[in-house]
Amino acid sequence: MNNPRNLILASGSDIRQSLLRNAGVSFDVVVGRIDEEAIRDTLQSEGASPREIADALAEGKARKVSMKHPDAMVIGCDQTLSFKGRLISKARDIEEAREILGEMRGERHKLLSAAVIYENGEPKWRHVGEVRLEMNRISDDYLDDYLARNWHEVRHCVGSYMLEAEGVRLFSRIDGDYFTVLGLPLLPLLSYLSERKVIAS
Repeated sequence: MNNPRNLILASGSDIRQSLLRNAGVSFDVVVGRIDEEAIRDTLQSEGASPREIADALAEGKARKVSMKHPDAMVIGCDQTLSFKGRLISKARDIEEAREILGEMRGERHKLLSAAVIYENGEPKWRHVGEVRLEMNRISDDYLDDYLARNWHEVRHCVGSYMLEAEGVRLFSRIDGDYFTVLGLPLLPLLSYLSERKVIAS
């Protein structure tokens, strides 16, 4: 049973929408459009961590939509990748994707998935999920073939891989929550929605 209060997901991500729908949550989608690159660059210049950047971007999207829909509960989301302490952004082209994946071979990195809930223009809840992943030492040939086959699907993904598809073959170990890898800390979010009686439990 859903609360009559409107729930909005401020994300155009098909994966995030599917995760919520598959969990039986009713919501509307209103994409929170912010200048992510400018915000990211400013925060990096101020020494913010990848975790802080993910949280700030998620909050910015939630705030933007909440200002226009003050009576709704708005969920903003963002995901960052941290490799050896530095932020890795989405690859601009297939050549940059190959360079990044090549550098991460045999190494560990972190995915940080943030969710922030706003109501009436104010933050009410936030969570940043963390997953540690270790990449296989894949060959140059396989890396080239992987990107040739999958670039169209992974070009919008941080890290240039989708764990729910062939990207899983890039990894030897994953420590953490699968939903967080997909870009949404779903279990903590559902717990909060249940506590607020937005969804039945």
